Amino acid sequence: MKIVIPGGTGQVGTVLNRALTAAGHEVVVVTRRPTGEREIAWDGRTPGPWAAAIDGSDVVINLAGRSVSCRYTPANLQAMMDSRVHSAEAVGAAIAAAARPPGVWLQMSTATIYAHRYDAPNDEATGVLGGAEPGVPGYWAYSVKIAKNWERAQQEVRTPSTRKVALRAAMVMSPDRGGVFDVLSWLARLGLGGPVAGGAQYVSWIHDHDFVRAIEFLVARDDIAGPVNLAAPNPLPHRPFMRALRAAWGTPVGVPATAWMAELGALAIRSDTELLLKSRRVVPGRLLDAGFSFHHPHWPEAAGDLVRRARRSRR
Repeated sequence: MKIVIPGGTGQVGTVLNRALTAAGHEVVVVTRRPTGEREIAWDGRTPGPWAAAIDGSDVVINLAGRSVSCRYTPANLQAMMDSRVHSAEAVGAAIAAAARPPGVWLQMSTATIYAHRYDAPNDEATGVLGGAEPGVPGYWAYSVKIAKNWERAQQEVRTPSTRKVALRAAMVMSPDRGGVFDVLSWLARLGLGGPVAGGAQYVSWIHDHDFVRAIEFLVARDDIAGPVNLAAPNPLPHRPFMRALRAAWGTPVGVPATAWMAELGALAIRSDTELLLKSRRVVPGRLLDAGFSFHHPHWPEAAGDLVRRARRSRR
């Protein structure tokens, strides 16, 4: 198949590109800064010669959007919104104008669209969308607004020949440098990977191999459209999550952190505490109902596999 991946140079795009290319597919990456022979330039918001790659393709997987690993200042939040909405609109316009449109358009979204909660998991049918939770920072609602607008940009484009799926993805865990697993592992190895703010907030995650398998599953299943949660079926609170990660690295101690300590740490690495403090209890209802089987459903085993791979890559 010919697979076009706008925004495919980040961590998730690298994981997909590597796996899909190894499986024998023709992968074309659309990016602001092309460097390889299978990379095409675009600005992320307007039509251009890049759209020719979509015409005649089989699958489009749009991952474009400013990284969330930054301080959530008003300017950065607006940049997150604009980069996601405008890129989705541009991809949609290219698909709508194509003489031979792709069969499926997988559009990245986020598990952050769901409410901060501890009491019950969020699946696609019964999950509570966020934005109105009491007692949380006001800007968390803007993150949910970004996710809703991101999905709406895909929904509103008329693509009668192209099935549309919104990927409500949890944190994709891979041993690649610079990804979320790499950052959390760095903290764990330093002995700083203890519970944050009590550690009761839920962490939703997905192993990179299962992420790729889920993408392949969704491409093949032409009966699935709309929002799909890409998350392992067993989210767990931050305290046991980090305990399992420390055990995988062989680090016996993890210093706990209060919310204000986490804020200082996030400031130091130019990130934001929402990524640590929001309880994302998300489960893959539609994938499980459709018969998808996870190879890595439990975090302790998944963490062990990721640590082994990380150690091999560093030798």
